[in-house]
Amino acid sequence: MGSVDRRAREKAELQEKILAAARELFIREGHEAVSMRKIAEAIEYTPPAIYTHFRDKADLIRALCRQDFGALSDAILRVSKVQDPVHRIIKIGQAYIRFAVEHPHHYKFMFMTQHPADVEPDPESMAEKDDPERNGYAALRKAISDAMAAGHMAAEHKDAELVAQVFWAMVHGIASLEIAMGKDDWIDWRSLDNRARLACESVLVGVLSAKAAESFRNSKERQS
Repeated sequence: MGSVDRRAREKAELQEKILAAARELFIREGHEAVSMRKIAEAIEYTPPAIYTHFRDKADLIRALCRQDFGALSDAILRVSKVQDPVHRIIKIGQAYIRFAVEHPHHYKFMFMTQHPADVEPDPESMAEKDDPERNGYAALRKAISDAMAAGHMAAEHKDAELVAQVFWAMVHGIASLEIAMGKDDWIDWRSLDNRARLACESVLVGVLSAKAAESFRNSKERQS
């Protein structure tokens, strides 16, 4: 490996180390209580070393959001090519929950930690927010729109954004409960896979047309 490649690798490794430390501190202490100096101390570097990679804390937060939300979108997009939109919605929900429990620190930072309101959105992320080929939430919304266009949704459900937000709230509840209380001995937890599957299917069947709901149940019986 040449010296240029080695320096690039070392730079990337240090950036990842900074982001990991910042994520942990933001989760534990909140973004307002965390300074760049505190992040530097956590990885035993000087503050100037942090500033060679990120202009300020806002720049660091944008980079952290870009990395973590990008990873979640990648996990969702891997299953968003399923042809049937009803089954695609189920797969997206299950992929979301799986990502959350496999990356609990990322998920806590993304959805269980208050983000600063004064940090401007990352322009690159804003550019892809409505692109179902690059954004996980847009992929979910498109799957729901596709199900509506195919006549699979009950007639009263015409707002894909509303259905997407309700479905998202449901999978967030499953994921956050597992992260916060999954090891709680007070609850005789059923398997996460069973909870995720039942939750996704129940919410979806609740908005399907009678014909589509029956077809979905029949397809499940054929698979079992």
